[in-house]
Amino acid sequence: MTHSTERRPAAQRTPRGAGRSVVVVFLAAALAVLTGCGSENSGLAGVPTVAAEPDSGVEGVRAPSEEPGGTLRLVTGEIDSLDPQRSYMPSVWNLMRLYTRTLVTYSAEPGSTDELVPDLATDLGTSTDGGRTWTFTLREGVRFEDGRPITSRDVKYGIERSFASDVVVGGPTYVVDLLDDPADPYAGPYQDETADRLGLASIETPDDRTIVFRLTSPAPDFPFVMALPSSSPVPAESDTGGDYGARPVSSGPYLITSVDPVAGIVLSRNPQWDPATDDVRTALPDEVVVRTGLSGVARDQALLAGSADADLSGTGVQQATTSRLDDEDLAARIDDVTTGTVRLLALPTTVAPMDDPSCRAAVAAAVDRSAVQQALLGAGNAVRTSVLWPRAVAGAPEESDPQPDLAAARAALAACGQPDGFSTVLAVPDVPSSVEVAEAIAADLAEVRIAVEVRPLDPATYYATDVGNPDAVTAAGYGMVLATWTADFPTSASFLLPLVDGRSIRKVGNTNYAYLDDPAVNGLVDAARAATEPAAAADAWRQVGYAVQETSAYVPLVENRVQLLAGQRLRNGVVMQPYGGYDVATAGVR
Repeated sequence: MTHSTERRPAAQRTPRGAGRSVVVVFLAAALAVLTGCGSENSGLAGVPTVAAEPDSGVEGVRAPSEEPGGTLRLVTGEIDSLDPQRSYMPSVWNLMRLYTRTLVTYSAEPGSTDELVPDLATDLGTSTDGGRTWTFTLREGVRFEDGRPITSRDVKYGIERSFASDVVVGGPTYVVDLLDDPADPYAGPYQDETADRLGLASIETPDDRTIVFRLTSPAPDFPFVMALPSSSPVPAESDTGGDYGARPVSSGPYLITSVDPVAGIVLSRNPQWDPATDDVRTALPDEVVVRTGLSGVARDQALLAGSADADLSGTGVQQATTSRLDDEDLAARIDDVTTGTVRLLALPTTVAPMDDPSCRAAVAAAVDRSAVQQALLGAGNAVRTSVLWPRAVAGAPEESDPQPDLAAARAALAACGQPDGFSTVLAVPDVPSSVEVAEAIAADLAEVRIAVEVRPLDPATYYATDVGNPDAVTAAGYGMVLATWTADFPTSASFLLPLVDGRSIRKVGNTNYAYLDDPAVNGLVDAARAATEPAAAADAWRQVGYAVQETSAYVPLVENRVQLLAGQRLRNGVVMQPYGGYDVATAGVR
């Protein structure tokens, strides 16, 4: 399922230094000592900084090199699981490019990293019935780390593990939604009671190199599902169930040789990986070491001091580091990236007076996106947006970036029978940045006599039960919900469907935060899903976007932005847009 995250504000490319705030002096001083900022290379003596330009890894390659060898040193925060079927963190998915392969994967080509390319398969899959049936053919010569050939049955088995919800917990469940029979649910390989243990009937493996998927409904985006690590092959004989993440079997250029909470994760070369079968990964380093569990400031310190080459987390540099980024040498090590995470205000249509479109229009007209941007510490952290669409996905409705229109807001209030305004409750995760945004919105709405009670809620339960349960929202009278939204795939369908399709509303884990169930919108969604020709599909989804705007059920605010800081030795730094960090599959250090 598409997921919501409460992340640090992120980034778009703007003139260097725009919107960056001054930080706590003692932290800046500490970082200066750590990095030897008086030296020529803005790093420790003996650790020269590889020459590059600002943003060189966004549309190009940061410090190109084809030289193999050395150790790539990565840092990150917590890791949810090394089991490819259990992880739901883009940063970990990036790491998994080193030891898992999928039928298709994201391109490593600069500027095209949101596009799919064949990986284990010979092509991107074929469908002759509008996306309901998909067929893939595996390459010859691909092997697991023990030398056994990877077959179509291994891919099928890996996907079947996601159905074992009692054992394999936490990963994406797209395959369950697309491949399971509601009348006869499949319980996964550990409870397989099919004749001869043939497994999931909707996946056919007529031979070792052919795999056929028969979906419950057409899904033009299905190849993106196959690019998730949860769709990677797993050898059944090596599956240890819930403990598989302790030592997953490699199908990629590296294998995990040790996992230690202090020393970190160590990956060494997989001698069974054949570069002739892999058009994506360059696998330049001899070894990769990942230090985990580090705070954001600690990760920045490691990058500045030369003890780390890249940060996997995708959160970018912390606010305590940004004051140093105006230094010419350090600025050259920055890549500005919009993350695809959109911060939005949802207006639940089940809660009065938001059940009236004109009352929702009043809120939309009064919101000042510039105030929201400033609450997030400026343009360095957030890009204003008035469209429910991530910037990196092509075909968006026209961006108007409107200013607050108080006259229009008052007219809309009169139209909905609330000329003197009204009172409502704004639910918000109890996270400082989100509370500040909520208070800025409340101040905007007070200008037209809409009284807003900002109600901070436990971030641990916010999306799962507080605003993810329609009954709870209605009972609590949450007329506004502040949320951040990130799609798992860089497509308009993946972003919009869970937010706006009325058929997607559910009692548990709901992501249609506005409870929008508009027949016109639903009809346009059906038309967009049925469109198979790319240009027609793009236009159809754009029409969905315009129709949602007309409902005022969602008020898009800003898209998050991060500044990625490259380590002093990092070469071949290519920003992997879907994962919000440098692509570890092509990174080098020589």
